[in-house]
Order: sequence, then structure tokens, then C-alpha cells
Amino acid sequence: MEPRFEHFAINVSDPPAVAAWYVQHLAMQVVRRGEAPTHMHFLADRTGRVVVEIYCSAAEPVPDYARQHPQTLHFAFASDELDADRQRLLAAGASSTGDVTVTDAGDRLAMLRDPWGLALQLCQRVTPMA
Repeated sequence: MEPRFEHFAINVSDPPAVAAWYVQHLAMQVVRRGEAPTHMHFLADRTGRVVVEIYCSAAEPVPDYARQHPQTLHFAFASDELDADRQRLLAAGASSTGDVTVTDAGDRLAMLRDPWGLALQLCQRVTPMA
């Protein structure tokens, strides 16, 4: 049997706070967590198919996500109500990196940054990915 994708991991400065924000504002669920020193939190989307590990490794510097171009690394979330979700996240401490754009296929995209500078994309697709 071949390996299957389990999770994607990202080093952040404050894993408990980042995890709490994604749980509260993007309906992620904590499926596993650990204590110091890494304070790792495994977050799953509502389908349970997609898992991201948020942790802090003192041995490695936390990247300056806010200075990276949003296309370098971003979390993308499907949204049925992009404008409302965008406004709700902005009110919750996210910041906008530009206007809502429309692709040639008619998909609507909005790029934001979470309160720690991580790029976050909302995608309202004409044809959903999954």
C-alpha cells in the first residue's frame, strides 16, 4: 500500500492562539494537541479530510509570513458566501491584501491575512473542487 497524505505542518509563534482563531472563525476542529514545548495543534476541516498541524519549534525561526507574497503560501477555504465571510473575518482581526477578484472561469477569490500574517484565501468556485 502506498503512503497517503496525512497533514501539512506550519511553524507559528503562538499555536494555541492561532488554533483558537481558526476554530472560532473558520470552523476548524482540534483533533489532537500537545503541550510545551511545541504546543502542537492538529486542525481538521469539517470533512476531516484536510489536516494542518500548527506548532512552534524553538529550534527553527518562525517565518515572517506577513512579508511573504500571498501566493508563496496560503490557506484556501471554500466559501459559499464570500463577501459575508470576508467581512466576518475582517471584523475578527484578519486584514485584506486586495479586492475580490474574478477568474476567467468565474471563480471569485479574496486574499486576506490572519492576525499573525498568514495568507488566507477565500474561494467561491463556480465548480467546487471537492
